[in-house]
Amino acid sequence: MGRLKRAALLTRLMERLRERESWCGETHVQKAAFLAQELMGIPLDREFVLYRHGPYSFDLRDDLTGLRADGLVRLEPQTPWGPRFVLTEQSAYIQGLYPRTLERYENGLTFVATELGNRGVAALERLATAFYAHQRLETGETVEQKVAWVRQRKQHISVDLATTAFEEVDRIVREAGQYLPEGATRT
Repeated sequence: MGRLKRAALLTRLMERLRERESWCGETHVQKAAFLAQELMGIPLDREFVLYRHGPYSFDLRDDLTGLRADGLVRLEPQTPWGPRFVLTEQSAYIQGLYPRTLERYENGLTFVATELGNRGVAALERLATAFYAHQRLETGETVEQKVAWVRQRKQHISVDLATTAFEEVDRIVREAGQYLPEGATRT
């Protein structure tokens, strides 16, 4: 996918997150982009690794820096919490260049934004990490085995919170299917 088309998708995702009361900081965008790509089949073409606070893409970090450099988004400081992304008028122009792409993936972007929009950073970490594990573990793994996998890597996530995150992932995966565009596949 080309840089401008990816920019259109990312700025639309940020727009949908903000409409749903998201803080829309980098962590929110990272986790939302991860689910948009991996769950909804939106071709952002970014590699995610399990990092400090869950799935993270260094390429996406560079994309976000590029969006700022291109004047498509800006950071709005929010003392004492940190900055959040704000769209500029130029982002609407870029989105206007790719109406068919945005239309094709609109339902998936909206679904992800609705699921993640008002969650805090710790909840985003748990949910995205649980989905990361869900993708990589065998289908027959028990919840206890999945929780153990997460706890080996994220000891600060309690058994109860990890279990709840896997229950949420199961629900989200079931519901997401109805929002996949025709022909899209999960990665």
